Amino acid sequence: MGRSLEDVWDDWKQAVNMTASELETWLETEESKSVGQSDGGEATGHRSGRRIVEILRAKKGELTDDDVDHMAKVVGYVHRHEAQRPSGDVEDTRWRYSLMNWGHDPLKD
Repeated sequence: MGRSLEDVWDDWKQAVNMTASELETWLETEESKSVGQSDGGEATGHRSGRRIVEILRAKKGELTDDDVDHMAKVVGYVHRHEAQRPSGDVEDTRWRYSLMNWGHDPLKD
């Protein structure tokens, strides 16, 4: 993708509004594991969530180009998914669960 960390950083901080520990706890839930596309193994979003936890725990200066590419991918996913918000209460929806796997809780201010 070729975007720099500085290009992605602010969007990343906005898109990922869960802390590493919040996300880690969420990824252990059945709801988290119940959503997303998988090839019989771990779902893409769930695997992404584990990677997001690693990125959140890393120091900014330790992030690799691969990390930055993943951060850009997360930002894109969150923005696309947010645009598809269903009407009504989203608390117990697969839509919210999917977003949370990508580190974004739409109910958090």
